Amino acid sequence: MRPEILLLPILIPFASGVLALFTSRKYRGMVALIAAAMNLALACFLFKANVIFTAPWAGFGFEFILRAYQFSGFIIGAAACFAILITLYCTVFLKEKAFSNQFYAYLLISIAMLNGAVLADNLVAMLFFWEGMLLTLFGLIAIGRPGAFKTATKAFVIVGICDLCMMAGIALSGHLAGTLTISKISLDITGLGGLAFILLMIGAISKAGSMPFHSWIPDAALDAPLPFMAIFPGALEKLIGIYFLTRISLDMFKLDPHSWVSMVMMIVGSLTIVLAVSMALIQKDYKRLLSYHAISQVGYMILGIGTLVPAGIIGGLFHMLNNAIYKSCLFLTGGAVEKETGTTDLKKLGGLWKKMPVTFACFAVAAVSISGVPPFNGFFSKELVYDGALERGMIFYIAALLGSFLTAASFLKLGHAAYLGKISKENERAKEAPIQMLLPMIVIASFCIIFGLWNTLPIQKLIQPILGERLEGHNYGGFPTNMMLVIATVAVLLAALINHIFGVKKSGSGLGAVDHIHHAPVLSGIYDKAEKRLFDPYAIGLKIVDVVSKIAWSVDRGIDWVYNVFFVDAAFAVSNGIRSLHNGSYAAYLAWSLAGAGLVIIFLMR
Repeated sequence: MRPEILLLPILIPFASGVLALFTSRKYRGMVALIAAAMNLALACFLFKANVIFTAPWAGFGFEFILRAYQFSGFIIGAAACFAILITLYCTVFLKEKAFSNQFYAYLLISIAMLNGAVLADNLVAMLFFWEGMLLTLFGLIAIGRPGAFKTATKAFVIVGICDLCMMAGIALSGHLAGTLTISKISLDITGLGGLAFILLMIGAISKAGSMPFHSWIPDAALDAPLPFMAIFPGALEKLIGIYFLTRISLDMFKLDPHSWVSMVMMIVGSLTIVLAVSMALIQKDYKRLLSYHAISQVGYMILGIGTLVPAGIIGGLFHMLNNAIYKSCLFLTGGAVEKETGTTDLKKLGGLWKKMPVTFACFAVAAVSISGVPPFNGFFSKELVYDGALERGMIFYIAALLGSFLTAASFLKLGHAAYLGKISKENERAKEAPIQMLLPMIVIASFCIIFGLWNTLPIQKLIQPILGERLEGHNYGGFPTNMMLVIATVAVLLAALINHIFGVKKSGSGLGAVDHIHHAPVLSGIYDKAEKRLFDPYAIGLKIVDVVSKIAWSVDRGIDWVYNVFFVDAAFAVSNGIRSLHNGSYAAYLAWSLAGAGLVIIFLMR
């Protein structure tokens, strides 16, 4: 296999994206679909390949290095699968949209950038492609509904600041290691090495959508085109963010389960799980509720990898794959509902299972998967994360288990409000989505079942080879061996069901099934502040910037007053005073001259 073939997964999607931008509306979907199919074929061809391409680049001794191996092949293959399915979905969803050419262009260029970042074995080359995804992220959000530019700017600022941290981490890592080749870096986490890891970790988890770098995602759920949520926060950003977090944790730095950075990752993961799913619980919009779950599920991945024990790492990586599967499926069901009813406001939905039975079935499969119901795929990845978390500390296991309870409760609410109950008059004419939209949902939902019943296939063939010798001969496929964890999971899921039944009876509707939690003492006040964005780092940052700008404006006006008012008035007063002394009297002039001469004599005598 010629090394130059590694350039094709970058060049083909990129060139196709540019072509789609200038293609007529009739053919742009076809161009995108063909490009996505070619990308998938390349990903399959490169899967399990071991190829390195090297070329001089950018001068100063930098090398452009691409490396295909087990882990990179797994990521670009998964991304290629989601890309072709969502592109097929878009051929109908975006058919009448004027911005469809821009969407396809940004999507294909994003695929090219992801492939480049994952294949790159040089930190500078990786950063080049990584930042390319930031630009397409901005574009994909900005083309949405009116006002989306503000959300796009918010996403750009948040992710961009985190990317600046990652740039600093790359510079520091290269300085400490003496090389920018990822596969050759092996640093300790003492001193500056620890700072380098944290800076790189910030870049990785922000790309994945972790707290506290998450607040643009719920806004994008309402403003960006819906397929964006399925492909970006739902799949691509999770894949590349967790991929890089795994690379720095397993390859670039010498970490062990009892290191302080392990504790940092587990704390970040646990807080992301609980806080994000708590916000998802109270949402009244289909897409916004899913967006908070897209954030919460990242917490399981970070927690699993942060344990730095084989079970947790395998669980985190498996959950990365599973989340991309069921989360993209859930967003696609939301798109189908939006297309057929014209809304995702849960107050205006209900009874859709009769009108959209296939969409409902796909939703139900994905919902039980993300909730961790056995024997679906989410159950098995969560159990591995639970196993690793429990090994590191009971508090982390409890946080993960609480997340499962709240996840199940929120999806019971969502499913009940959108698909069960009575159908509204506005939705009487709703019908099932077109086959081009149903097919991707059916395929993705099928993998929720396949990767659950036959979880040994992805675990043994895709994920365990990434860890290699770290597994020490252990196999994590099959049904969990720790039955106490399974029993606890089932008990939590039953508790969520009981909570839903209680909430429905108390409120009289599926939409109000968690109102008793939302309006509980203490929680209600916290929720009110959260909904007013008082905890949003971006909103807090804007207020700080506003205060600083006002102070800076005041200082600027003060300096301007000193130079343009005070000095001018003072000079004018002095000049008037001097003018008044020149009255034409020779006696006065002689007196001033003698006084001046006297002062000069006194000065010289001193």
